[in-house]
Order: sequence, then structure tokens, then C-alpha cells
Amino acid sequence: MSREASGARRPEGLLLHALRAPRWVYRRDLGFLLGKRFLYLAHQGRLTGLRRETVLEVARLDHETGEVVVVAAWGNRADWVRNIRAGRALELRIGHLRFAEPEHRFLPSEECRSLLVSLSETHPLGWRLLTTVFPLPPDPKNDDLGPVRAVAFRPHVPTGTG
Repeated sequence: MSREASGARRPEGLLLHALRAPRWVYRRDLGFLLGKRFLYLAHQGRLTGLRRETVLEVARLDHETGEVVVVAAWGNRADWVRNIRAGRALELRIGHLRFAEPEHRFLPSEECRSLLVSLSETHPLGWRLLTTVFPLPPDPKNDDLGPVRAVAFRPHVPTGTG
């Protein structure tokens, strides 16, 4: 069954405004209030070259490496995904931390599946709710991942320094 047929479609109306609310918090330099649950991502528009912003929920945070992983439920259909594929991330903020031009990588399918399985097992009720709003697989162990992708960001480390 396709994700569209299962009822998952792009949020609109009140839900869309609620999902965009954290962006308002970051624009006022209050991102620390959201802790490390959300990250602010500024990226360059692939067509306009203008700065674009989005706030994404953190799926995994590795405190040792500083790597932060987010899930793109709509995969390559998400504007922010298409923008960083075509160009680069400009800025990432999480909690009190701010990184200019963070590095990013798209997780391979199996690493993405492993992440989704871990999330679904750690937070089963939350996962069930998310699958009604976003095109996420109800059983990521066995279901087709569909368009879902995951992206890891980490602080940019300039080469040749030291």
C-alpha cells in the first residue's frame, strides 16, 4: 500500500502551523528552550539561492562525535533535502550550539532502517502516532521504507588546521 493511500499526506492548516512553531523559537534566539530535541537548519535554496530555514526533530544525537541525525519522512520530496543535495547546509543550531556550514551525509538504506527500528521500539506509542501524520512505515523492520531518508549532520572541521 502506498503511503498516500495509507492516509499520510503533507500537513496543512493548524497542524502545519504547529509543526512550524519551533522555527519561531529559533528565530528569536530561544532555541535553547527546545533543548536537543529539535535542530534548526538553514540551507541555500537550490533555485533561488536564498537562505531557507526549517526545524527538524532530532532522531539521534551522538555526544562523542557531535553527529545529529534527522529523518526526512518525505525523502527527496522535502525541499530541505533537495536543497542540501544540490548545495549545502548553511547553519545548524541545536540547544545552545551553533555550527556554520555543517557537514552532512545521507544515511544508506540499512542504516536508515536500523534507526527507524530503534525509534519504533524505543517509543512505540509515539511511533504509531507519527505514522498517522507522516509517511513512515508502521513496521520499519519489515515494511518498505518508501520515500523515507535520514540525514546526519556534524560540525564542519576545516582541513589544514592544527
